[in-house]
Amino acid sequence: MTDLTKPHDKFFKAIFSQPGAAEVFLREFLPAEVTALFDLAHIQPVKDSFVDATLKEHFSDLLFAVPLHDADTHAFVCILFEHKSSVDHLTPLQVLRYMVQTWDSMQRQQRPLAPILPIVVYHGTQRWTVSTDFQALFDLPAALQRYTPTFHYHLSDLTTARDEQLKAMAWVGAGMLALKYSSRRDLIERLPEVVELWYSFCDQISGRDDMLTLLRYLAAAGKHVTLQEIIDVVGTTIPLGGALMGTIAEELIEQGMQKGKQLGMQEGEQIGLQKGEQIGLQKGEQIGLQKGKQIGLQEGLRQARQLAQQGRQLAQQGLLTGIRLSLKCKFGADGEALMQTITTIEDVPLLQLLADAIEHAESVEELRAWLADEAE
Repeated sequence: MTDLTKPHDKFFKAIFSQPGAAEVFLREFLPAEVTALFDLAHIQPVKDSFVDATLKEHFSDLLFAVPLHDADTHAFVCILFEHKSSVDHLTPLQVLRYMVQTWDSMQRQQRPLAPILPIVVYHGTQRWTVSTDFQALFDLPAALQRYTPTFHYHLSDLTTARDEQLKAMAWVGAGMLALKYSSRRDLIERLPEVVELWYSFCDQISGRDDMLTLLRYLAAAGKHVTLQEIIDVVGTTIPLGGALMGTIAEELIEQGMQKGKQLGMQEGEQIGLQKGEQIGLQKGEQIGLQKGKQIGLQEGLRQARQLAQQGRQLAQQGLLTGIRLSLKCKFGADGEALMQTITTIEDVPLLQLLADAIEHAESVEELRAWLADEAE
């Protein structure tokens, strides 16, 4: 099952994992006098070579090596993704920490130190107000400035980038457009354009996986759109869009099921026991500590059973909602009509089996036969 956590991070890395993505981005967002120094045709990702273990999860695949024209050295381009909804005033410090750790790794590997050009891509909803100058973090007298590190990171602010500028960047631009609108209230208005643009650049062989990458991101990161709204847009914008959204829905259902089980069954008994013991100890002040504790444990078990039952009910409701969505996405109204029978099922494991059966079923008749077999 695909993990839908940290959606901004995963989507950003997916964009830059495509061949040529970094080159397109740098040509568009860096000053011409800087890109003129680089042999961008030979830019290469520096996988984990210089990445410290504590930073690997955040920066893996986001460090690139690009040779300089007419030189034997390489300039390493560090792309740092800022995916917070609020502006982070310590961004210069975070960038410096990464640069220093990268240089330290080069030194440990007995490689010559190479310059690093840090780039921060921002797509939040607030205006970016952080200076690109590291020294701006300090209020220093002029005489002390020479003793404090000084460098600038390059800011690529998607919130101020024109949509037409992004659209001209092919695959990378389609991804940047999705990032730009993911947290904005007008995402639903831009959604058809984003989906259609991304689809137009999908590879014929891996197109399905590429589309799932975008749809997973929109489902997890879109703050102001519902899953149903995404389903409606995708279903009318691209071929087989409904089937793709069915896959995303199943992933979300599975995650909801797992979370519901943990909250409703495991945590239910633990919370119930703790609360029951506390109630028992309080009552024990009146009838004796030992007897009170015994009563508390009994009360806790009773409440635990109640909470566990509530958890099973929540899991049942979550499964029924997910099954209804999957049937509608995959089989339309004919599939949704099966819910009249399915809603009578109270057995949670049986509903889980049914959710799996829907994923592999090829027709409504096949599901109807499956239900009939299980009812016997």
